[in-house]
Amino acid sequence: MVSLPDLPFESPSWVPPSGIRGAKVALISTAGIHRSSDARFQDGETDYRIIPGDVDAADLVMSHRSINFDRSGFQQDVNVIFPLEHLRKLANLGEVGSVATWHYSFMGAADPIRLQKSGAQVGRLLREDGVSAVLLFPV
Repeated sequence: MVSLPDLPFESPSWVPPSGIRGAKVALISTAGIHRSSDARFQDGETDYRIIPGDVDAADLVMSHRSINFDRSGFQQDVNVIFPLEHLRKLANLGEVGSVATWHYSFMGAADPIRLQKSGAQVGRLLREDGVSAVLLFPV
């Protein structure tokens, strides 16, 4: 992946930065997490799963199949890889403007070139949701 060219960004910002206290914040993870009712991630998959902002953390599962990382932290506390509960607390305290309606999960270790289509789709969905800040959680 180091040899891949950087992708050009003609206009990187959809909205002028307004500070985090006024931001609508979404989470994106590459941990391969999803609701238990969603399709599991398969090897090499470049699709994504949509996670509702009001999801119960107990309903989240991980189907990432890499043998290269320890899942014990996730098994004890999903907030280690997808801190939605903490984001909700920050919104309740007024530290961030609001929590996005939708959040997204990919399976990590995928070819970045093959992720361009689904990445663009998620970008459009974030924009439609009025998201002004995204926190990325690579795993």
